[in-house]
Amino acid sequence: MFNIVTVYAIHKTSAMAKTLKTLLLSLACSDVAVGLFTQPLYSSHLIKWLQLDDPGCKTRQMWFISCNLLSTVSFLGVVAVSVDRFFALHLHLRYQELVTHKRVVIVVISIWVFSAFVSSITLWGLVSTRDLIILVSASFGFFITAVVYIRIYLTVRRHRNQIQSMQIRDKAQSDIMKNFAGVIKSTVGIFYVYLVFLSCYLPLLICLAVTRIYGSNSALKKFFLFSWTLVYLNSTLNPVIYCWKMRQTRHAIIDILWKIYQRINQPSRVIYNRPSSVVHVDN
Repeated sequence: MFNIVTVYAIHKTSAMAKTLKTLLLSLACSDVAVGLFTQPLYSSHLIKWLQLDDPGCKTRQMWFISCNLLSTVSFLGVVAVSVDRFFALHLHLRYQELVTHKRVVIVVISIWVFSAFVSSITLWGLVSTRDLIILVSASFGFFITAVVYIRIYLTVRRHRNQIQSMQIRDKAQSDIMKNFAGVIKSTVGIFYVYLVFLSCYLPLLICLAVTRIYGSNSALKKFFLFSWTLVYLNSTLNPVIYCWKMRQTRHAIIDILWKIYQRINQPSRVIYNRPSSVVHVDN
């Protein structure tokens, strides 16, 4: 439910850049789908396994396909948002010229298409190929994000030193610095999303790599189930981070929740026209 509110809040936030909004909407929609489809399927599987009941091959395939699809979308979405924030800091005024909304939409569509392709490999029985593609993509994605955030840190430190060493008198320069400060704040928020994402997804990737190298055993199977729980937890934590670290989204979410609270708790006024009739009029 919090993810659904977050999707609506991001959509209604007018102050956020359109490119960043598109990437965050894609990420939040994948989190909504995890809560609506993948996590309930996973929970039902665990219950049937505890009851020594076979959930069925088709049901198991639905779970694997949905979790591979949505987890891949989430991972590539976090990578895309991180690269977008790097471009926003590094390109400055050229950012709007090079990173257009049309190109971002193409990137988002490509992420969903690639994720659908990777998850559908399960239907062809190529599980090892699927795991290999996931491991290679994950390793490349973690490398890219690590390089991006190192460059972001160096860029932010350099610009802060420049700001401290200069006296801003011109209004145009002041506006530029305010915009740059806003980009830094949104970048810090995305960095927290990345850290939580890393903490939740890394155990699963380690488990897949160890299973690929040494084979499976009872301990790895238990760790595998636990690691999937962490992956699903990530979808719950993302909107909390948006609300905590991104001021524009936080204000929109608080406003939406306050309006919902007012509607639920709004009392009815009772107007007595005659002793025999009572008319209820909502405020």
